[in-house]
Amino acid sequence: MSVHKNHPKGLFLLFFVEMWERFSYYGMRALLMLYMVKFLMYSTEKSAHIYGWYTGVVYLTPLLGGYIADRYLGQRKSIVVGGTLMALGHFAMAFPPAPFFFGAMILLILGNGFFKPNISTVVGKLYEENDPRRDAGFTIFYMGINLGAMFSPLICSTLGEKVGWHWGFGAAGVGMVLGLAMYLWGQKALLGDKGMKPAAPQTDYWVPITMVTVTVLILVASAFQMNGYDIKGLLPNWVYGLAAVLVLLGMAYAYASKPKSTLTQIEKQRLAVIFIMVFFCIFFWSAFEQAGSSLTLFADQETNRWINIFGWHWQFPAGYFQSLNPFFIVLLAPFFSKMWINLGETGREPSSPTKFAIGLGLLAIGFVVMIAAAASYQKYGPVSMVWLVGAYLFHTLGELCLSPVGLSLVTKLAPAQFGSLMMGVWFLSSVAAGFVGGFFASGYDSMNHMKFFMIPTATGLGAAALLLAMTPKLKKWMHGIH
Repeated sequence: MSVHKNHPKGLFLLFFVEMWERFSYYGMRALLMLYMVKFLMYSTEKSAHIYGWYTGVVYLTPLLGGYIADRYLGQRKSIVVGGTLMALGHFAMAFPPAPFFFGAMILLILGNGFFKPNISTVVGKLYEENDPRRDAGFTIFYMGINLGAMFSPLICSTLGEKVGWHWGFGAAGVGMVLGLAMYLWGQKALLGDKGMKPAAPQTDYWVPITMVTVTVLILVASAFQMNGYDIKGLLPNWVYGLAAVLVLLGMAYAYASKPKSTLTQIEKQRLAVIFIMVFFCIFFWSAFEQAGSSLTLFADQETNRWINIFGWHWQFPAGYFQSLNPFFIVLLAPFFSKMWINLGETGREPSSPTKFAIGLGLLAIGFVVMIAAAASYQKYGPVSMVWLVGAYLFHTLGELCLSPVGLSLVTKLAPAQFGSLMMGVWFLSSVAAGFVGGFFASGYDSMNHMKFFMIPTATGLGAAALLLAMTPKLKKWMHGIH
């Protein structure tokens, strides 16, 4: 039995590469909202819209990056392209003018598109189809994500809020360079030929070139709009129509030129399960992403962050609270990994849809804690940091039931020729969640905060109940995949 608990060596390379990539992403995210409000002097509403635009679109491009990896580059080359673009984006963020700010976000969005779906797909390729270690392996991989996310706010927030904003952004860039260097150093020896070649090779390169070009144009136009320019006054309407036609033609051709083999009924039903789970993830991530917006503002404006140690007074940077979620994941992920294996060996492991429903319920409990915190603030003023600690703890427990399990589920249900593409589809939930979460957070200043936190509580509980009702049908459509 112990052999099942020994994971491939390549997992630990990908663990550390993802750790540094997430260090860079979450280090930047910890500063983003406060940087816009305090340095660029944007309103909370505008900052929340930009934050939602960024956190949404950054998970849209994995659909493009996954498609290009499946058909043209393979996962391994795509990871290098993505890491390089992201490093450039973080260093561009270290320059103050607004054009650098939006240009940097475009580079980060494109880089994440190539990096994010493909490193997760390579993790899945390390295991055979029915390997019982797979869920546990993804939970270990998820620890790497959160180890980087745990330290990055501590380092980047200290530099950004106490020394200078652009020092914090520069530190995020250094982290991405370290991850890329580690990957280039160890990939050949530890990964072999996993993910080197595209699963369904194509030679007509005009399709991805067109898709990338149009994506960049749309992102640039969006950046102008986010910065307050009337984009319609800069470009004629026919440009938008042409861009939309090119995108639709490119996607239509891409799917029309899919591999000759047709999908079986079982494969179609398994794909349907992925899309249904993506839908339910929207409810989770739109609430969870409040960590970088409304919860950060609550930490900054309504939480007593002063500590007194032997007469030494110091105020915690608000961004430090974003380290709580990854800290709890690093602390609890080994327990969850062992728990899933032990339950699986005794035949008592919940199905993936059931795990998702549990995660949504735990997320809702975290917002119940925030309702109590908001009530305490209204009555007594700035609240103890314990409230935020409790909320992040429940959110983390929910995340551990949903996110690593979801990554594993996609690699098990998706047909081989659509592996990275379906991983990109998986991240579409974060696209919708980013926009919804940003729009929701934009009303933080104008809404009673108790009522504000009641909304994600209600949507989380409602989604959990609906998913539990659908679980028997979903298990049937998974056809033996647990």
